[in-house]
Amino acid sequence: PATSIAWGLWQQTSTITEHLNTADLNRLTKIGLHSLTTAHALSLFDNAITTHHPLHAAAHIDTTQRVSHIPLLLKTLLRPLKKAVPKSGAVADLVSLTPQQRTEALVALIRTHTAAVLGHASPDSVQAEHAFQQLGLDSLTAIELRNQVNAATGLRLPVAVVFDHPTPTALAAYISAQLTGTETPAAPVVRATSSSGEDPIVVVGMACRFPGGIRSPEDLWKLLENEVDAISEFPSNRGWDLDAIYDPDPEHLRTSYTRHGGFLHDADRFDPEFFGMSPREALAADPQQRLLLEATWETLENADIVPATLRGSRTGVFTGLMYQGHGASIWQNIPEEVEGYVAGGSSGSIASGRIAYTFGFEGPTLTLDTACSSSLVALHLAANALRNGECDLAIAGGATVMSVPVPFSEFSRQRALAPDGRCKPFAAAADGTSWSEGVGLVL
Repeated sequence: PATSIAWGLWQQTSTITEHLNTADLNRLTKIGLHSLTTAHALSLFDNAITTHHPLHAAAHIDTTQRVSHIPLLLKTLLRPLKKAVPKSGAVADLVSLTPQQRTEALVALIRTHTAAVLGHASPDSVQAEHAFQQLGLDSLTAIELRNQVNAATGLRLPVAVVFDHPTPTALAAYISAQLTGTETPAAPVVRATSSSGEDPIVVVGMACRFPGGIRSPEDLWKLLENEVDAISEFPSNRGWDLDAIYDPDPEHLRTSYTRHGGFLHDADRFDPEFFGMSPREALAADPQQRLLLEATWETLENADIVPATLRGSRTGVFTGLMYQGHGASIWQNIPEEVEGYVAGGSSGSIASGRIAYTFGFEGPTLTLDTACSSSLVALHLAANALRNGECDLAIAGGATVMSVPVPFSEFSRQRALAPDGRCKPFAAAADGTSWSEGVGLVL
């Protein structure tokens, strides 16, 4: 009976092993955990049933691996092994370098070990300014990287060091400070008040996308100067049933008596790889979130700031977002390839957080919906956060993309839309408002 039980257990283990991919098997081998042969497994089982200990771990642990590579959980199962002594000369060599040389050497060291734990043949695939999670590290490989760096430098870095310093460059700076006994001084908190006589809030960069092909503040000024009409018919690339949507009768339910508005006809275009997103995640992400990412990059570019230099900075993000139509358009029939990404991709609260995560900002983040005043309130809160010293820089603004035509049908029932899609303020011909899209941010 014991042999039968052991054979059944071994068959289950073999089935599990068959479903592990090559990367998983390589990872297990790399930390010193090897597959058991049938004979070895049965032998271990025979030994286990003759002891009086209630718990057993059947494992083949390769003790020839460097001890620093064996996880702590497995180390407790082993007899005491001789610990590897770090090379004190390596630390001395690093300390003797100039700050720039030391940083370059540490970045190279971290890139090399990151490539190793990820199974890459060369550190060339590890970008110094990319986040470790973006490079593919998870909680297990992050600890593995930390252990390797500890062994190479002789330091005792905390377990979460890779998450606290999320890029090779940031981690190199932290290790450099640990080696030399210097700490990066905390940024002083400046608390300005309106009584100082001069408002410290200054706009240093901006970006926008609006109907009529506007892709910059300069384009917007030209459109106003030339009195260009940017109103167009409903977009043809959103899956809207254009024939069914329109009905000139304002009493007709679930239809719009106008088929005009201000639209971003290229709102479906996005380069996910540029922002470290998978195609599936990008497909599930609300176009408003994607536009905010693009506009954030362009805002920093407009301010002559390299986005990577703000990673880890006290930069806040305040975004106004009122339309949530993207989630409603796909919740009823979620495509299989995007399941798991829809909740975050359609959640307004994620909009500001996605910006902060992508760019590595560590200031306050807030997405708010106060209807048509959302971006104005976001700007107000961003300015207050700067005045109160909560952040040093702030991205503020908002975005609107109507993924579904519901705003048109709803306001058609209220007779609130201009039939030709054009507002006529202060005119006797004024006959309603017009809906329009866009994104605008300031730094």
